[in-house]
Amino acid sequence: MTKSGKLRILFLHGWTSVPGGRKPTFLKDAGHEVPNPALPDEDFEEAVRIAQAEFDEHGPDVVVSSSRGGAVAMNINVGNTPLVLLCPAWKKWRGHNHQPKLGHLAQQVR
Repeated sequence: MTKSGKLRILFLHGWTSVPGGRKPTFLKDAGHEVPNPALPDEDFEEAVRIAQAEFDEHGPDVVVSSSRGGAVAMNINVGNTPLVLLCPAWKKWRGHNHQPKLGHLAQQVR
């Protein structure tokens, strides 16, 4: 948690999305600190490496991700940090983990 009492939220965007979209902007406008790295579309392993580096640097209170960002989030070492996976694309980009860990929230909207 930041000194102001707001959350530090690592936001991982989806495939063909860019940093600064509606979801991370909403979280920032609510006063939270929101690191939101650019993740390459065509290199999943590099996206995971970038996400892990951002996680390690910022020590977020929670990781929020959308679509492909959810698959990326599932493949970084977050310890006990909660994941919020919005429509996670783990079927397409499985990486190493196939299911969210217990205690994490996955929301699939059809």
